Amino acid sequence: MIHHDFTPRGVCSRAIHVDLSDDGKTVEQVSFEGGCNGNLKAVSKLVAGMPVEKVVSILAGNTCGPRPTSCADQLTRALTEASAKAGA
Repeated sequence: MIHHDFTPRGVCSRAIHVDLSDDGKTVEQVSFEGGCNGNLKAVSKLVAGMPVEKVVSILAGNTCGPRPTSCADQLTRALTEASAKAGA
C-alpha cells in the first residue's frame, strides 16, 4: 500500500491522507483533516475502491464558491502525487 500525506492549498481542509494500492492505480482510503466534515466523509466513501484516473477525471477542476479550487479538486492533486510515487 502507498501512503501519501498532502497539504491542500486554497481550501478549508488542512491535510489529505491518501492510501493507494501497491501499483498506485486504485484508491484504498482517503481522509481529510478540517473542511466540511460530512461532505468530505462522503467523498472519501465514494472514491474508495475506484481507479485513481476515474476519480481525477470526475473531480479535477471542481470549485467551491468563489474559490478556483475545492477539497475535491485538491484530492485529485493528492491522488496524482501519490500515484506518481508508485510510478503508475
